Amino acid sequence: MARKFLYVIAAIIVLILCAGFAWQLYGPQLMQMALVPKEEFKAPPPPAPSVYADTKMWIARPDIADNPALWLPEGGVEEDADSLGYAVFYIHPTSYLERAHWNAPLDNAEANDRAALFVRGQASVFNKSPNIWAPRYRQATFGAFLTDAPEGQQALQSAYGDVAAAFDEFLLRNPKGPIILAGHSQGSLHLTRLLKDKMTPKLAKRIVAAYVVGWPLGEVSDLPALGLPACATPAQTGCILSWQSFAEPADYSQIVDTFAKLPGFTGGVRGSDKILCTNPLTGTPGAAAEAAANEGTLKNKEDFSGGSLIKGLVPARCDENGFLLIGAGPELGPYVLPGNNYHVYDYSLFWRNIRSDVERRARAFRP
Repeated sequence: MARKFLYVIAAIIVLILCAGFAWQLYGPQLMQMALVPKEEFKAPPPPAPSVYADTKMWIARPDIADNPALWLPEGGVEEDADSLGYAVFYIHPTSYLERAHWNAPLDNAEANDRAALFVRGQASVFNKSPNIWAPRYRQATFGAFLTDAPEGQQALQSAYGDVAAAFDEFLLRNPKGPIILAGHSQGSLHLTRLLKDKMTPKLAKRIVAAYVVGWPLGEVSDLPALGLPACATPAQTGCILSWQSFAEPADYSQIVDTFAKLPGFTGGVRGSDKILCTNPLTGTPGAAAEAAANEGTLKNKEDFSGGSLIKGLVPARCDENGFLLIGAGPELGPYVLPGNNYHVYDYSLFWRNIRSDVERRARAFRP
């Protein structure tokens, strides 16, 4: 029972999208008391050279036994040897909830267990190729998102240093061939930094797609600085997909307010810039699709010991503000956030369609 309770709290807290949203829902004083570290920020040492050559620094990579990214749900998924040959770099969301440190120790057992669950439920959509890499990193604790103090940004910067080092090792081990980039929540935040800092014309030619899920991207204030366009067609390659899931009636006002105040990658605040919304049922932006187009929503067992796919469960449509609306919303578990926010289920809602999207783009890819 205690362990189940921890996972409930983890899902509710970890996957709130941004600090302003959390503050409005729960009150800044309570959230800060519970989650913002009190210690003085001390930057972790930079990752040692070649530290990510060690398999212990990865949750998933091809030579790891019991790789959680190779998990498959029950029903509706072919188990064959038709590998599509792409390499995947996936960055997991926040799994460290403690306020003891600004950045997660790499040996924190609870954070590592939660991260493995995220890899299993999310990165598994990409396992038509077994070449999936998911690094451990000294992630910023959730409390880093709940403060305006510089320590929060410093913790995120330190976390990004690990992600960037892991990505360099990933490229070293995969010097040729197609690449898929993916993340969720804090992971997608770091992925946007990677796109901005690391994307070169040569690397862009290798990108099948980048799945920047559960983190807002401004169509004007962010995308032009990331080196890849938004995906405009279902089989387009070298492009970005992004969405944030809400049931109706949706209340995402606090996300919009906070987003408007933050600086974009192209400079200046985002203001009223529209958020990129890709419909994962169609693989196109600004689209709508009925539930019949949903090839399979992943519903996990209560104890996370497994899961199965349910066809035709939810529709999806991008609204005028760039949020993905899914109708009344299915019963997938107790982790729907206030405002009908299905953030925790951004991948699960469309698990089979995302897998199909990956396969379609991978087959269309031409170097």
